[in-house]
Amino acid sequence: MNREQRSGGRVQWCLDAERGVRGAPVLWLICALAWLAAPAASPAQQAKPWEQIPIPPLHAFHPQQPKRIELKNGIVIFLQEDHELPFISGSVLIPGGSRDVDPAQAGLIDLYGQAWRTSGSEKMTGDAMDDFLEARAAHIETSGDVDSTALSWDSLKGDSDQVFALAMDLLFHPRFDAQKLELARQQEATGIVRRNDDEGDIAEREANNLVYGKNGPYTRQPELATIERVKLADLEAWHNRSLKGKLIVGISGDFDAAAMEAKVRAAFESLPPVTPQPARQDAFAGPKPGVFFINKPDVNQSNVEIVALGTDKRNPDRATLAVMNDILGGGFASRLFQTVRTELGLAYAVGGGFDLPYDHPGTLRVEVITKSASTVEATKASLAEIAGLNRKPFTETELKRAKDDILNSFLFRYDTPGKILSERELLEFYGYPADYLETYKAEVEKVTLQDLTAAALKYVQPEKLAVLVVGNGAEIKPGLDALNLGAPKPIDITIPQAAQPQGAVEKQQ
Repeated sequence: MNREQRSGGRVQWCLDAERGVRGAPVLWLICALAWLAAPAASPAQQAKPWEQIPIPPLHAFHPQQPKRIELKNGIVIFLQEDHELPFISGSVLIPGGSRDVDPAQAGLIDLYGQAWRTSGSEKMTGDAMDDFLEARAAHIETSGDVDSTALSWDSLKGDSDQVFALAMDLLFHPRFDAQKLELARQQEATGIVRRNDDEGDIAEREANNLVYGKNGPYTRQPELATIERVKLADLEAWHNRSLKGKLIVGISGDFDAAAMEAKVRAAFESLPPVTPQPARQDAFAGPKPGVFFINKPDVNQSNVEIVALGTDKRNPDRATLAVMNDILGGGFASRLFQTVRTELGLAYAVGGGFDLPYDHPGTLRVEVITKSASTVEATKASLAEIAGLNRKPFTETELKRAKDDILNSFLFRYDTPGKILSERELLEFYGYPADYLETYKAEVEKVTLQDLTAAALKYVQPEKLAVLVVGNGAEIKPGLDALNLGAPKPIDITIPQAAQPQGAVEKQQ
């Protein structure tokens, strides 16, 4: 009699007892003894049906490329038909962002991104636009970023003509309103005075300052004084300037491509030739090695950022670095997570690697969140794992898992025509080839153990790392001197106050 048959017999005894057959108490006793006496299956004998599930190979990656149209004036249009649902969405990506603003007016792009939409256009105020769009479950939004600003919209197919016309009116005929600018300024000021509330935000911000330099094009932050200098005329001047750049228009959804092309051409073809953006000549020295500390006595944990200057997506080793990222700190199976969190139990969260921006060097960044008392131990363990990339050999298991993680992610990152369109717009914006996604996937598939070893030796330089700790100094025992990286250097994060008008000062006195 096999194990399943024995189990079936015991189950039947119990069922008989439960039904109240003669001798039920005895049967229950026999049932219990039988279960206890039966030999249990060893782990090797236990079935693992999930291991028998066949895993088919990934399909060939050939994303549905949008139709690209370049107008005579240099503006580029992408049209991506998608008839699955009756929706149409669009965007205009505009060159120029916070890195291009006078440092004395840092925060201008944030104010511009808010006030542009809330002010409305010549035909409709921002408040009236809210009501119009809400009644149609549609949206029109504006935003600003470090290197660009954007206008976006979406609606049901039946409302698309009206929403598109309103979006174009907002793009070409904005009406910047002084009250909306003041509202945006108040919201920005609230963010400024509260920017030191969260230790995670502090750590990320100040780590970037270590890598790129404080008040550089990628780190300058608005202050109360700089946003006060932004006037209505500055928003208007920025808008007029930015519209002269190479606009990238992307539209996806349930439409006929020929009819949509005619409509978009009518809106953009009459604009003057675009003004080319000069190539940026940014240079970064990277952080000074050592330990930097920000005391935050109202917390009981430490946020640790271990950083160095990295590289960008144009680097020929980008695929190898992506695979190495996954091995180092890309998930639950990564070296950092398995060692620092799982084996040693020193961190609530840990991970990181090289981020790869499109057009400027990124960072090598590892983040550790740990108890105050384990700050030094967790930091040492994380530094050891980073340095271990140059000492501990990579394995075939690690290589395969990392490749699978990256390649499988394509199924979710580019699983809709809209996502592919968004990526295609970015590639156009930064001057990458149209087939970048396909070639990148092929590069990942070709990465070898030898590639990983060479990349680690070339790009991972432990002696150039800076360690930033944001935490409660009184609770960090032992002190940060125990890291043996030199005396900790304090960082001042005091928020400068805006200068008060002379009349207000005299009134206070």
